Amino acid sequence: MKANRKIEIMDTTLRDGEQTSGVSFLPSEKLQIAKLLLEELKVDRIEVASARVSEGELDGVQKITQWAAQKDYLDRVEVLGFVDTPVSVDWILEAGAKVMNLLTKGSLNHLTHQLKKTPEQHFKAIQESIAYAQEKGVDVNVYLEDWSNGMRNSFEYTMSLIAFLTTQPVKRIMLPDTLGLLSPDEVSQFFDVIVARFPNIHFDFHAHNDYDLSVANVMEALLHGASGVHTTVNGLGERAGNAPLESVVAIIKDFTDLEISVQEQKIFRVSKLVEQFSGQHIPANKPVVGENVFTQTAGIHADGDNKKNLYFNDLMPERFGRQRKYALGKTSGKANILKNLEELGISLEKEELAKVTQRIIELGDKKERVTTEDLPYIISDVLQNNSISKNISIEGYHMTHSKGLKPTVQLRMRIHGKFYDESATGDGQYDSFMRALKKIYKTMGRELPKLTDYHVSIPPGGKTDAFVETVITWDYGKIFKTKGLDPDQTVSAMMATEKMLNIIETIKYNPEKEESTYYGNQYRTVAG
Repeated sequence: MKANRKIEIMDTTLRDGEQTSGVSFLPSEKLQIAKLLLEELKVDRIEVASARVSEGELDGVQKITQWAAQKDYLDRVEVLGFVDTPVSVDWILEAGAKVMNLLTKGSLNHLTHQLKKTPEQHFKAIQESIAYAQEKGVDVNVYLEDWSNGMRNSFEYTMSLIAFLTTQPVKRIMLPDTLGLLSPDEVSQFFDVIVARFPNIHFDFHAHNDYDLSVANVMEALLHGASGVHTTVNGLGERAGNAPLESVVAIIKDFTDLEISVQEQKIFRVSKLVEQFSGQHIPANKPVVGENVFTQTAGIHADGDNKKNLYFNDLMPERFGRQRKYALGKTSGKANILKNLEELGISLEKEELAKVTQRIIELGDKKERVTTEDLPYIISDVLQNNSISKNISIEGYHMTHSKGLKPTVQLRMRIHGKFYDESATGDGQYDSFMRALKKIYKTMGRELPKLTDYHVSIPPGGKTDAFVETVITWDYGKIFKTKGLDPDQTVSAMMATEKMLNIIETIKYNPEKEESTYYGNQYRTVAG
């Protein structure tokens, strides 16, 4: 392998990636992706469509080629064509493209059983297609479909096809592992043989991921003489997908001396756009672009990062336009929490930090991960709890909510050490809870404050598993607010109500606290 060889990256998100089940890009979406691939990421080439597919496909390619012509990128925009002179070439010309990737049969099995032709007949038809394309001013690269099976099972035929193509005016010979069946050892062996026999030919490698080996196979192909590789953003592609652009770029930069032009700091932005356009969700643990891949969860890792970045590797998130995060949950330690507090500019006393840590662990048992956006809500909730004596608590509840039936709540309360049980139905789960609570307080000869406002919010950017903060305003001769925090909206409101019950005990039995203001949380008694 020559050091510092320049490797071409050909991205086929818009052609092979679109063969993902359920994916169909609009012409305008194809244009936006093409612009980002060539101008932002700076891949060397893009494959944008298959010839003669549909009118919509033609419209999409025309939009791209019109833009590419203005930018002088036409030689970097490629279209898959077939051995069907003159149909594919004419379609490509109508689309405004100038490069055809001609699909030939790279295995004797495909040639015999699909085309039902002899090698001589196929070679002649290929020669006619290339000649016609040249006559019309279209450059040609050639795919050897099912090349991997050809090398395994019809070696002489496959090598004779490559030898024939080296005599033709072809710019690149492209070798696909069509079914994703090769091992890294086979890739290295096959490229050693081919490159040794044809040392001056540009060979591309096109990997599929059926055995989850696409990235490893790309690396072997490059280390053994491939001049270019094919990728898709987020690994889109039929079956298990193609070699993902983001991972291929990372392994080339970190494990080889090869040069590429791709701007890796733009990868995440393009990845998210393709996710939106394709409707294919990126797995949270997908290397480079997954939501969780730069997130430390264990407290010991955050502690190690504080002590000379002990848990860092070369895949630094800043390379890809991202940031490292320290997740909060049941495995969090103080180091994780301190990292997040530092990011928010918040400082807590030692005792407060211990209580926040414990609260995060408790909440983490209910929810997979607590985010940085959740943290201010949790801190406020903990600080408010610190300011309230807890003589009254919700000890148990059972809620039902069925279609066509009113919600029902069974409730157990502990009030100054004594237990009370009651049940009620209402117009909603929280209404049922309040009705049961009022029954309990009525037996005690007590009245509850009037609920005057009820506000629900989630952290900015929160998803369906976000914590819910409920802030309730009460009138008890004085106006005051309480808040609750829980992944469940009804439980969050119940937590706010529990705080209210303890506050009215304070107002009733400790009147000297009536004028107190509890800074750092949502509870303040206000003159009525």
